[in-house]
Amino acid sequence: MAPPAAPVAAPFLLGLTGGIGSGKSTVAQLLAAHGAAVIDADAISRATTATGGAAMPLILEQFGPAFATADGALDRAHMRQHAFAHPEARARLEAIIHPLVGQQIAAQRQAFADAGKRCIVFDIPLLVESGHWRRALQRVLVVDCSAATQISRVMARSGMAADQVQAVIDAQASRNTRLKAADVVLCNDGISLTELAALAQLIAPQFGL
Repeated sequence: MAPPAAPVAAPFLLGLTGGIGSGKSTVAQLLAAHGAAVIDADAISRATTATGGAAMPLILEQFGPAFATADGALDRAHMRQHAFAHPEARARLEAIIHPLVGQQIAAQRQAFADAGKRCIVFDIPLLVESGHWRRALQRVLVVDCSAATQISRVMARSGMAADQVQAVIDAQASRNTRLKAADVVLCNDGISLTELAALAQLIAPQFGL
């Protein structure tokens, strides 16, 4: 009779967050290169509102056909304008999307755990704002930089105006709030991608990588 298989070690659960333009997604890629499995909450959320996305039938029911593009995806520009004029609309939209995102995150976490991944990175922009995530994770890694750096990076990559980027920054948790929630802080200000990669390699062993 074959000996019983050794139990699979539970993965390290790492929360990753940072403000817009902080370089959080780049750090997620660097950790993935060291063997981490990454759950991208933003990507999951976007998928729910893409053509054929699970959220679209409920969005159309709640908000009407004017909020869909010709191919059936969420008209993000129209929704942003509507939510700005009607603040309660954002809460209604989140009430549709967030449960679907939560289901997908749980499914991906289980699949990665079953696959024997040593570390699962939960890349969640609103980790600090959500409140409940901190209790579910072993550590929180915050990618930090100045607001000026955030603005210049986002303007360069997206063409947004400085005041538009500032509005996004203002809508997110403050820099101090994120730093207070952090177990580990990775400063991504005034350094090269090579230097950032070296920092990621330095901290990776803390997370079982």
